[in-house]
Amino acid sequence: MSVESDSVDLVGDETVENVARAAVFAALTGAFAYVSFQNPFSPAPVTLQVLGVFLAGIYLGPVWGGFSMLLYVAAGAVGAPVFSGGSAGLGALLGPYGGYLWSYPVAAALTGLLAHGTSALTKPRDGSVPRLVAAMVAGTAVIYAGGTLGYAFVQDVGLYRSFLVTAVAFVPAEAFKIAAAVGITRTEDLGAA
Repeated sequence: MSVESDSVDLVGDETVENVARAAVFAALTGAFAYVSFQNPFSPAPVTLQVLGVFLAGIYLGPVWGGFSMLLYVAAGAVGAPVFSGGSAGLGALLGPYGGYLWSYPVAAALTGLLAHGTSALTKPRDGSVPRLVAAMVAGTAVIYAGGTLGYAFVQDVGLYRSFLVTAVAFVPAEAFKIAAAVGITRTEDLGAA
């Protein structure tokens, strides 16, 4: 009596690689959350998390970049200390700055979509700088919208006041993060595409 044992791939190698890359960018974003400075114009601190969102979209594209940030938010929701200053849990997601966190998957997906279009991923260093900047500005707009709406709802303040402390106060920091992301894409190939 012979017994055959054929292996069955339940998930393809490409999917496994993409999940691993998504996990790396989620972890990178969590590490960036520990780089935090008090913003003199806002109660919310300046962190490098948004740089992680940008890089996930640019290097992984819309689908896997968005998935990466879903992993990030899920990890923080279940207690991994990956949010600003090492915070975690549903309290952070439902608190005054939770709107930023909820927006990260959408922002990464939009950044990836605008950086690469609907065709296959290209190497980030091959993309034009104006296209990369436009993609990150659009991602920033999504993050600011989420932050503004979340803060206004939780703190029970008007949208104008909320916009001033959750968006306008961060424009210089976002410009720095956009410049850093462009610099990274021009000097380093992180393995995507």
